[in-house]
Amino acid sequence: MIDLLTDFIGELRAAGIPVSMVEAIDAMEAVKHINLGERAALKAALGATLVKNARHDEAFDVAFEVFFAHHRQARSEESPASRSTNGFSSEAGGGGGEADLDALVESLFQSLLQGDLASMEAAARRAVTEFAGIEPGRPVGGTYYLYRTLRRLDLDALRDRLLEAVLADVDPADALDQRLAREDVESMIARLRKEIQDEIRRRLVADRGRLSVARTLRQPLVEDLNLMHATRSDLEDIEDVIEPLTRKLAARMARRRRLLRSGRLDFRRTVRKSLASGGVPLDPVFRKSRPHRPEVFLLCDISGSMATFARFTLQFTYAMASHFSRLRSFVFIDTVDEVTRYFGPGIDFGDAIGKIATEAEAVWLDGHSDYGNSFARFQQRYGAEITPRTTLIVTGDARNNYRPGKPEVLAEIRSQARALYWLNPEPRSYWDSGDSIMSKYESACDGVFEVRTLRQLEHFVEQLSLPGHLTGTRQGTAQPVANIGR
Repeated sequence: MIDLLTDFIGELRAAGIPVSMVEAIDAMEAVKHINLGERAALKAALGATLVKNARHDEAFDVAFEVFFAHHRQARSEESPASRSTNGFSSEAGGGGGEADLDALVESLFQSLLQGDLASMEAAARRAVTEFAGIEPGRPVGGTYYLYRTLRRLDLDALRDRLLEAVLADVDPADALDQRLAREDVESMIARLRKEIQDEIRRRLVADRGRLSVARTLRQPLVEDLNLMHATRSDLEDIEDVIEPLTRKLAARMARRRRLLRSGRLDFRRTVRKSLASGGVPLDPVFRKSRPHRPEVFLLCDISGSMATFARFTLQFTYAMASHFSRLRSFVFIDTVDEVTRYFGPGIDFGDAIGKIATEAEAVWLDGHSDYGNSFARFQQRYGAEITPRTTLIVTGDARNNYRPGKPEVLAEIRSQARALYWLNPEPRSYWDSGDSIMSKYESACDGVFEVRTLRQLEHFVEQLSLPGHLTGTRQGTAQPVANIGR
């Protein structure tokens, strides 16, 4: 059991879930006080000791199902002709004639209608044997096997048939009963789908081992998804995470700011005051700190390649707006326009983004990125409003379509501001390749950062709002750069 738990914790760490040594010891101690035969109790104990963030629940669930899956022996309801000695289908493409399929679907229908979970699980195992066509040794996660099985069973037709049968016993005039009946049917179908998925995973684990299957199923955590290449599903997950994430971040930043109000230790005054107690510094004296919240100008490239990243930069930063004395946003493609007006109180962020896309004047010539012209127009229109308290943040990939970059204009803007930071969502190895001119702009910046994930963006915004030094990366070497928000 110790080896199994050690491998399980190693997989959680490999998936990106932070698990300390103390938490691992707590998990092993908790396991001593539960019945190991109860998977629900085991899962609750391990989840309570190893998972600290709700965003990591899905990755934990996948790893748990791999490492602590039920391992059943071949059942008598599975015909020997359709089963190899390993419990896999003897034909790679799956088997089962139409008569067998009809009988199996009818069995599933009756078991779901009667709520007979044991019969449903048995029918699900038969369906996997007959239709999944699992190939021993093949390094896959099982998604194709699940699709193949569900396609043959036709869950949509099964759902419609169940719903018709259940609603026949419900009063058509009772809307609540109708809704509850529909939810029950959806719950039963979801239970069937999960049982089929779990059975496929169990067979893959039995064939290839836990560690191999876990590596195949491993997915990046939401905060580690690449914002530039996220799928529609990934974007929905990220949007769900941003609001609670920013609330926690705001609370943490406020707490740190309160702790920093006392200022630095005044050594001379402390020693002078200690003379009254025989030289023992009983009452340390601190210098009074007068921190102000930083004033931030956010300048975002919203061209086609940068639209997704700009959206999340704007959304995340505006969620933190209460911690900045003033926050103004500008967007550009080949010219620049201020869009602060679209983010007033009570305005939905999605609506604001839609208005920016249709109303902001970010295109001047042909709609292709032109950083040089955009910076020149920014300096011309808004340069007089930049003060020594202003921190300017530029987000973009610095791909300028081989046009004049005008880095001297960016340097002039920097000379007026407190600090200038650049967030680039591309990997550092891509900088200065093709039409990228990142190195030309880097010399004008106090720090350039590779920010490709929500975790990196969160860390940058947190540092931006606090007194002290922001540690950046320049020329491939980490070094402290200018203070912001002192």
